[in-house]
Amino acid sequence: MIFTPLPLTGAFAIDMQPHHDARGSFARSFCADTFAAQGLCSQFVQMNTSYNRHAGTLRGLHFQRAPATEIKMVRCLRGAVFDVIVDLRAGSASYGHWTALELSQDNRRMIYIPRGFAHGFQSLLPDTELLYWHDTAYAPGFEAGLLHSDLDLAIVWPLPIDEISPRDADLPRLIQLEPIFL
Repeated sequence: MIFTPLPLTGAFAIDMQPHHDARGSFARSFCADTFAAQGLCSQFVQMNTSYNRHAGTLRGLHFQRAPATEIKMVRCLRGAVFDVIVDLRAGSASYGHWTALELSQDNRRMIYIPRGFAHGFQSLLPDTELLYWHDTAYAPGFEAGLLHSDLDLAIVWPLPIDEISPRDADLPRLIQLEPIFL
């Protein structure tokens, strides 16, 4: 695996190193020892999938508040997404900044999202499916979010928004949030 630091400290793009032969390929997508050697979380307790029927579907930007803050790792299994993270860590030099990666079935790239970040994505193709690893179990009383269209963030989503939940369309702006203290 190749770990590439992203512009927001603690976040990484993770690329697999496939071994190819006549049958196809084989690649390691997770190894606890390798992640620990990088100083990253090496214990995940929950995995989830997200299926998105239409291109242009937007989910997020979601996060969990303390004491249920979480580390996530996300990979696109089918289709493609524009995957966005926003730094919400109090005192961080990049507080309120965002970065994005394209995750797709073709590039097999993953994103490692540290605690204190909001996460969301827009599907770029129909029938897109993501796999999420979480280091903390879902805690419904601590879920929160950030408005995808906040002008202070100025995220440039690649497609018109085709689908969004009423909840996600009504999330607070960055200026309305209290920073996550880590």
